[in-house]
Amino acid sequence: MDFVIRPADPGEYDDLGEITAEAYLDDGLLAFDESDWYLGELRDVAKRAAAADVLAAVRDGALLGGVTFARSGGPMTDIAGPGEAEIRMLAVAPAARGQGVGEALVRACVERARATEGCVRVVLSTQRTMHTAHRIYTRLGFARAPERDWNPLPGRDDITLLAYELTL
Repeated sequence: MDFVIRPADPGEYDDLGEITAEAYLDDGLLAFDESDWYLGELRDVAKRAAAADVLAAVRDGALLGGVTFARSGGPMTDIAGPGEAEIRMLAVAPAARGQGVGEALVRACVERARATEGCVRVVLSTQRTMHTAHRIYTRLGFARAPERDWNPLPGRDDITLLAYELTL
């Protein structure tokens, strides 16, 4: 691995926000494209970092991607319950895809969860079309948890999010 995973530096927040927004836009993951309300959340890395851990993948000073690691009970969790941590907003820059960056970011979150006292499970939500991410989760031991599937926009069946979990 010729890159490192480390906490994102505040000076990188804007660039990491753009990488995240670009990844979601390029992959067609936003229901309303450029006008989607979630785009602002994806770009606001400072807000995420104030409530959770934001990790960055970096090679020779260049950002390759990032992820948010949220402990249960925090404002950045959607589905994590007591004793769980949640992975959010995993994104890899288009030029860095296929190099193991996404998997390394997920592994780093699992390691953080294992180091968190009382954490027994890691959970995440993903869209149906994120097939590459699904393969990473399955390869790392995550299992589908269909009873936890949910919809951030009720009434829009096309954006039901699939839940995965990993018991530590």
